[in-house]
Amino acid sequence: MGVGMSTFVIRWINFLTMLLAVGVIGFGVWMSTHHDGCRKSLTLPVLGLGAFIFLISIIGFLGAMKNNSILLSIYLIMLCVILVAILVFTVLAFIVTNNGSGHNVAGLSYKEYQLQDYSSWFLKQLNNTNNWKHLKSCLVKSEDCNNLSKRYKTLKQYKAAKLTPIEAGCCRPPSECGYPAVNASYYDLSFHPVSSNKDCKLYKNSRAIKCYNCDSCKAGVAQYMKTEWRVVAIFNVVLFVVLSMVYLVGCCARRNAASSRSKA
Repeated sequence: MGVGMSTFVIRWINFLTMLLAVGVIGFGVWMSTHHDGCRKSLTLPVLGLGAFIFLISIIGFLGAMKNNSILLSIYLIMLCVILVAILVFTVLAFIVTNNGSGHNVAGLSYKEYQLQDYSSWFLKQLNNTNNWKHLKSCLVKSEDCNNLSKRYKTLKQYKAAKLTPIEAGCCRPPSECGYPAVNASYYDLSFHPVSSNKDCKLYKNSRAIKCYNCDSCKAGVAQYMKTEWRVVAIFNVVLFVVLSMVYLVGCCARRNAASSRSKA
């Protein structure tokens, strides 16, 4: 690839990623203005990511614009670190999300989830008292469980609904408990549970309690996290391929810049 072409490509790629970084930083600032602690916990990582993308982009942009081999070398080293980090994270994500799947229940259109089906990493994170306390507060604030009765007016609609893993695990007792549903957000707990599952005794109809302390709720969260991580892992594979091509173009630009410098 010629000197002009490689530096032109690197310059424009990094100009676009600088704009992306500004957008990411702006999104992080927007998140920080919200009073929701669940969103605020993501503010620093988002701002950090935006700042890092901006830093590496401006180094690559200046290196290509000035045809500076030193700046391009720094750019390539940082890009290499990112590529290795993406590769490691993606491999770990596929390993961690390899286990766990839902169980079909007769008469229901959705699956139920069991915590022991998931990887030891998920179990460690979800069984950590502080982690779960924070996650539980977020689940209560989300109002997902309390909105079920608004979405499903009749018991027939509720039983035919395809609940999300979190709704299936956190908003209702496990089916094996045998509690009859009165409506989408209320169960008749006067019946003695037919199962020894501890979740049966932990479930309450209270808006603030529901099954948020149940293993079934943790399993629902684990399934949600598994799905999200898989999406991120697939995105990372695509990102890895794109950045690898950018890295190769950057190598050409750096080699051409060094060649031009030696001739000068």
